Amino acid sequence: MSLAPGQADPSGTSRSTSATIQPNILRYLVMVADRRGIDLRPFLKQVGLDESVMRSAALRVSYRQGSAVIRRAVELTGDEHLGLKVGSAQHLTAWGLLGFALMADDTLRHAIETGVKYQNLSGAMVVWSAGVGEQDDAFVLRADLPDPAIEPAVASFLVEEGFASVVTLSRLAIGRDFAPRGVELARRSPRRSQPYDALFGCPVRFGAPANRLVIAPAWAGARMPGRDPVTYASTLEMLDAQMASGRGRQDLLEVLEISVAQSLPVVLSFSDQARRHATSERTLRRRLADCGTTYEALVEGVRRERVEHLLLRPELTLRDIARRAGFSDERALRRAVRRWHGTSPVHLREQLLRDARPAAR
Repeated sequence: MSLAPGQADPSGTSRSTSATIQPNILRYLVMVADRRGIDLRPFLKQVGLDESVMRSAALRVSYRQGSAVIRRAVELTGDEHLGLKVGSAQHLTAWGLLGFALMADDTLRHAIETGVKYQNLSGAMVVWSAGVGEQDDAFVLRADLPDPAIEPAVASFLVEEGFASVVTLSRLAIGRDFAPRGVELARRSPRRSQPYDALFGCPVRFGAPANRLVIAPAWAGARMPGRDPVTYASTLEMLDAQMASGRGRQDLLEVLEISVAQSLPVVLSFSDQARRHATSERTLRRRLADCGTTYEALVEGVRRERVEHLLLRPELTLRDIARRAGFSDERALRRAVRRWHGTSPVHLREQLLRDARPAAR
């Protein structure tokens, strides 16, 4: 199958702490959880996403922040179909300018290809690609995980939320009768498959080699009711400008994260970072605010990542880890791990080592 690559990079060159993802999934996750009487806001606040921040149009979250919130939501609800519910609750307007571009596009296939091209502006947390299948003219949308070591529950949520949103938005755009030809999921079979059948309205295969949504040629070629070439072209110009701006934001975050990581165990002050990058503190603070983050949050993310990597080395004591990650002592390390994970460093180490064993085989 020839797949059109998206803009996201599945190779992992972007650090997981970079706040570059629009939080569309998290907003709808909060809404769905509210309907079930579960308030995720206290946990959002723990990872630096309080309610006032979540309402900001400029907000960007990191893959780590998003995954942590999703993991907690799955635990609290105990719902293995939570991704389906969040995806099916969405509307095209949730995607902002990109949603208007899709509505003004020519055909469903071209709209999906446009979505793949500008996926970094949609809040996607999987890596999308699309193309024509090898055996016939069916149109295939594929979802890959940016990190193959991600927890199974979070992985299933992200893929199923993505496919559910595509099917839901396609029905809103071209008609309620739309259904894929088939859905293939890499996850193991769930306890109940009925919710998948009810949502997708087509055969669903579990344990597949890849996550794929297959669309018949007739549906792929269906005309979008709101197609308008002029609106589509002008909207794409604005999307291209957003993409260029987004690349600049991501470059800034990655440069700063690398600088922080290289300096550990010393944590450079904000003024030192500004001088290192030949800019004023005021300008650097404004640029970080444009990215929806702060220097303190960025340092926190890098130190958290360093601690998790060090905990995977059994020969290191907690004192060693605290020193290498720039903490004053073990007590400061314990407080940080409790804040990040709600557990102790000892228990977190056991969990990380346990999770790492299958990958090492």
